[in-house]
Amino acid sequence: MDPEASSRKIIHVDMDAFYASVEQRDDPALRGRPLAVGGSRERGVVAAASYEARRFGVRSAMPSVTARRLCPELLFVSPRFDVYKDVSAQIRAIFERYTDVIEPLSLDEAYLDVTADPAGLGTATAIAEAIRAAIRAETGLTASAGVSYNKFLAKLASDHHKPDGLCIVTPRQGETFVAGLPVSRFHGVGPVTAAKMARLGIATGADLKNQSLAFLQDQFGKSADYYYWAARGRDERPVRAHRIRKSIGAERTFPVDLRAEADLLAALGEIATKVWDRVTSGNSFGRTVTLKVKFDTFRQLTRAQSHADVVTSFERFAASGGGLLRDLCPMERGVRLLGITLSGFEPPRDLREEQLGFEI
Repeated sequence: MDPEASSRKIIHVDMDAFYASVEQRDDPALRGRPLAVGGSRERGVVAAASYEARRFGVRSAMPSVTARRLCPELLFVSPRFDVYKDVSAQIRAIFERYTDVIEPLSLDEAYLDVTADPAGLGTATAIAEAIRAAIRAETGLTASAGVSYNKFLAKLASDHHKPDGLCIVTPRQGETFVAGLPVSRFHGVGPVTAAKMARLGIATGADLKNQSLAFLQDQFGKSADYYYWAARGRDERPVRAHRIRKSIGAERTFPVDLRAEADLLAALGEIATKVWDRVTSGNSFGRTVTLKVKFDTFRQLTRAQSHADVVTSFERFAASGGGLLRDLCPMERGVRLLGITLSGFEPPRDLREEQLGFEI
């Protein structure tokens, strides 16, 4: 292991049910009640669910009709991305008191490298506790945090004691911690990969560790190295404070192929919500929306729409992707994967005009 990597102190901070918690904070009538952000009682997809709703089995990415069947008393509210972005900026300002090495993943989670400890608190655990306390005091929200020596373990740890939890995984504990976890908990192992691992007899981190690198390469290709070392509690990826992106997107492989237009549009809406979260988090707005479709035959196609100016609202982004998808319907084959991407980044027109008029 790289000595520099093994001595890192990494915190992964993840807000608890972020969108839903903001809505409950701002509307006392919603507190303590099962709440879904996004969708509606009749159609759409749940973007986020409160913990009260999760007790009934309601989850993000679930069709609204399914969520309502599980929880008849479920309340639906429309997402307010501008508000979430403002709260995220507050949280980012708290992070910056303790480190400038911050890698946002979305509006509600980020990696922090606190190895240098500029605030002089002494330990990464003390820094994580201070951050969580500040978030609670200044935003009225709770955050969970994972503290470890690499990104992989810090992210696993942040989910371990949710909500409002703190989990520390030391270098001595890393390999044992990973061994006891189901591989479905691993970041980078989605439902399809987890199902394939299950067919291969790989259910836990210990099972994964027992596989040779050659076997994993044969089964999982370029992802094999990551799985091999993750099972050993190793991850040498640094926290990247300044990542230059040419596009922001996400895709989802479905456990069952989809064909109905309504099902496809609902699934695309959920994927678009995740992408827009990252777009607003990075303040990166682009002109081109690209749709990716992979059929059950593994044939793949893409369709793109370039706008005259940058796309600055979720509604316009989702509508653009939905329009591209509708143009392909009805589908002659089942769809196993959908993806949507925003690219062609540049400042919005009003900001460009301000920049052009600025005198040096």
